[in-house]
Amino acid sequence: MIGEKVMHFQDKHVDLAVLQSKIEDYLKSDGFTVQRSADSDHGVVLQAKKGRFLAAVIDADRALTILVSGSPDDCVVRVGVGKWLQHLATAALETLLLSDLFLLVDVAEVAWNLEIEDKIVTQVQSFVG
Repeated sequence: MIGEKVMHFQDKHVDLAVLQSKIEDYLKSDGFTVQRSADSDHGVVLQAKKGRFLAAVIDADRALTILVSGSPDDCVVRVGVGKWLQHLATAALETLLLSDLFLLVDVAEVAWNLEIEDKIVTQVQSFVG
C-alpha cells in the first residue's frame, strides 16, 4: 500500500496502554478528532480526522488509522488511511482485522498521507524510546 507505515519494536518493554494514550493525546493536541476501538487481545485501533482540512484533501469518510498490537516486548504499530467507522468504539477488533482496515490511497491522498504518517511515526518512535 502506498504510504502505509509499519513499525516493529522488539525488546523495548513498551507499555501498550501508555503508548496508545500518548498517540491519542498527541493527535488531539494537533487538532484531530480521535476515536478508539475497545481493547482486545488483537490490539487497539485509533482513528483520527481533522475537520474540514481532511475533507478537502481526501474523502470525508477516510481517517488516519493506527493499529497498536502485540506485547510489551514485541509491539507493532501500523499507520495508514482507513475508512472512518462511525461505531469504532463498539466494533470488535477481530471483525475489523478481517475487513480492509487500511485502504489503498490514490495520488491525491499520497502527499497528505505521507506527511501526516511521517509525523506520527516520528512521535511513536520518540514515545517508545
